[in-house]
Amino acid sequence: MTTTPQPERTRDVRAASPWRVVLCSALAGVVLAVLWSPYLVDHVIAGGIANPVFGGDIREITITGSGMAIAFAFITGMAGMFTACNVAVFSALAPMTAQRATARDSVAVLLRPVASLLSGAVLVAGLYGAVAVYFSSGMPQLSDARIGDPEAGIPVRLVQAGIVFGVIGVVMLWRGLAYAGIAPNPLAGVFARHSWAEMFFLGGLIGAFLIGRPFPPFRNLFDYAASSNDPLLGFVTFALQSVGNVIGVTVIFVVVVLVTRGRFQRWLVTRPGRPERFAAAAFVVVGTFFVFYWAVKLGYRAGVMWWPTLPYQ
Repeated sequence: MTTTPQPERTRDVRAASPWRVVLCSALAGVVLAVLWSPYLVDHVIAGGIANPVFGGDIREITITGSGMAIAFAFITGMAGMFTACNVAVFSALAPMTAQRATARDSVAVLLRPVASLLSGAVLVAGLYGAVAVYFSSGMPQLSDARIGDPEAGIPVRLVQAGIVFGVIGVVMLWRGLAYAGIAPNPLAGVFARHSWAEMFFLGGLIGAFLIGRPFPPFRNLFDYAASSNDPLLGFVTFALQSVGNVIGVTVIFVVVVLVTRGRFQRWLVTRPGRPERFAAAAFVVVGTFFVFYWAVKLGYRAGVMWWPTLPYQ
């Protein structure tokens, strides 16, 4: 009697499993891109958090000084924590605490990866803020120009957003495929030698969100920083918006850990490979969302392709 067929079937099942995770997650990302409501996330949720603090609509409020600009940057960063991109941040933190027996241990071990996240975000966002203020007159994010028709053409700031978030989406897709074991990870050696490197890299991606962000509250902050002609203020305010974003996600993660009393972490390690599959699914969902919502949808915004729209959009 031979036992050869059984190992072959086992290998086939294992080989198919990552692809099922990736394909289902990619489909979820496309569905999310179709269903996404920027009004709900940016106006209802983020505005509901930040508007009462400043006593007005954060999209239109006048920033009257550097102190207010600093507070505005941090609070709007915190208010923007309920975004699709932060699913990936949450899911990168989760596997790092999965081996901890108690909720207290899980929360304590967050300090180092969160510090690495903050370092990467501050570096990228802050440097962009300094450069953006210095060259503010030529930055597409501050421009009302449109490509083609001056009334109905696609705004150049949306083109910048589509390119930036499309590239970030591809990077996140690659990271998800690497977690799934499907794509090679050329940075694996660096990540293995330096425990902080992977979270620093992800923090850099978070900081890069500001390079593409076209929404009114961020443009309001950008306008004030540019009018100051102070690259240091640009560095500080842009960096603080990313810091608020990271801290907001961390607070959500801590709440989940404490409310579930560690059960979430224990669920992650119930089966071998589950933390990697969890992270892979999250990065693929968010990466696919970015590519479709920002890059692919540019064709719809330019009026050259169809995109499904829903009544509330």
